[in-house]
Amino acid sequence: MALRTQDGGAHTERPHWRFQDLDIWCLAVELAVVFHDVAARLEKRRLFRYAEQLRAAGLSISNNIAEGSASLHAAEFRQFLNIARRSLFEDASMLLVFERLGLLEQDEIMKMLALCDKLSRMITTFTRTLH
Repeated sequence: MALRTQDGGAHTERPHWRFQDLDIWCLAVELAVVFHDVAARLEKRRLFRYAEQLRAAGLSISNNIAEGSASLHAAEFRQFLNIARRSLFEDASMLLVFERLGLLEQDEIMKMLALCDKLSRMITTFTRTLH
């Protein structure tokens, strides 16, 4: 479905959002896709609550970065980045529990935890640049 402009022409270009230029958002989306894939596998094992929680926290990271980027004040953006980082920690905690339960392979968990750690550090560094 093409959107129409006021003069009746079709709007064909996709808008570009400033958060798309943030490395932290790009990595958060990459992680969300990984978590989504893991959640799909958990659902096949009828572990619906685990899947739902992993997926929700994973999406929360990129969503809070995006929402915060629309803030007019740096302090407000920092709050959203803090929420994003806390959701990231939630996902890391779930991965550690999944490891103890034997739900995922240790190599896979290690790779995801490494990405979580990298993103956490990136968010912290980026937050410090906001004045």
